Amino acid sequence: MISESRITVRYAETDQMGVTHHAVYPIWYEVARTDFIKQLGITYSEMERMGVMTPLIELTCHYHGVTRYEDELVVRVTIGRLTPARIQFCYEIYHVGEERPCNTGSTTHAWVDAATFRPINMKRKFPDLYEKMAHPPVGDTAL
Repeated sequence: MISESRITVRYAETDQMGVTHHAVYPIWYEVARTDFIKQLGITYSEMERMGVMTPLIELTCHYHGVTRYEDELVVRVTIGRLTPARIQFCYEIYHVGEERPCNTGSTTHAWVDAATFRPINMKRKFPDLYEKMAHPPVGDTAL
């Protein structure tokens, strides 16, 4: 499944040169990741109430072009790798109408118990949720 989220670059996200600040891209990843999870039929807050948290353990971010104030962007996210202990999301950011991404990256998250922060085996502890992640629905997922 590929999920798409729309972003408009806000003035506060740019630096003195009018270019989007490098620290904003991981925030956009989070927006897209949250939308992706919602499209699976659950929210992050519901997962947390179930006792699951997903702390970040790795982030990559590669800049291939420039984005500026008021640029219209699409953030595409997919699951890159899923194991019972971890999940990796892969991101591509495009200017609307463009075919080449201006940014690519990934985030890897551990599955942990919300109370203890100890790793959990999602496949064993929450098999239904793990199955949704392992076999997301196919179809139009643009927001």
